Amino acid sequence: MSADETCNTTGSQMSGEMHRVYLGLGSNLGDRADVLQRALDAIADLSGTEVLRCSSVYETEPWGERDQELFYNAVAEIRTSLGPEDLLHALKDIERRLGRTPSKRNGPRLIDIDILLYGSTILRHAQLSIPHPGIPERQFVLVPLEEIAADTMHPVEHVSIRALARRCRDAGKVSRIDFPLTPLSRTP
Repeated sequence: MSADETCNTTGSQMSGEMHRVYLGLGSNLGDRADVLQRALDAIADLSGTEVLRCSSVYETEPWGERDQELFYNAVAEIRTSLGPEDLLHALKDIERRLGRTPSKRNGPRLIDIDILLYGSTILRHAQLSIPHPGIPERQFVLVPLEEIAADTMHPVEHVSIRALARRCRDAGKVSRIDFPLTPLSRTP
């Protein structure tokens, strides 16, 4: 492992073991609500994966590049037997199948699915950082994450998601909308 990589997976690479994972979903192109639902359905179809619950959907201001349409964001809690890297590859495949094309960083996108938390795993690689490094500074992630995981401890910050949300300085608008995402109840 190189000096710029950190790994504390606490057994998360063991196949067959189930892991609680929180995923951030976002879209600001096309029928945003439909895209989020289709992404959630595709996640539920992943082998060894079950969608446990979802936050409300929130309309949020863009983060980074401000000159673009508003986003719809949500967080899904899943249980999966996929390891972090396998899950990342599966999520990137879902993004491609739904029509995401490469774009500039923080630019408009049809769908974005990020691994926010993977149990208590701490992982830093070129292609994957867990927990997602943007969690503490982004209300569009913290608000829906707090809704379904307020007491969950952030493995790097060592405080609850609720505490992170309270100290976040991001002033971006985050408004709950009336569109419930419906997790499909499938057995892995």
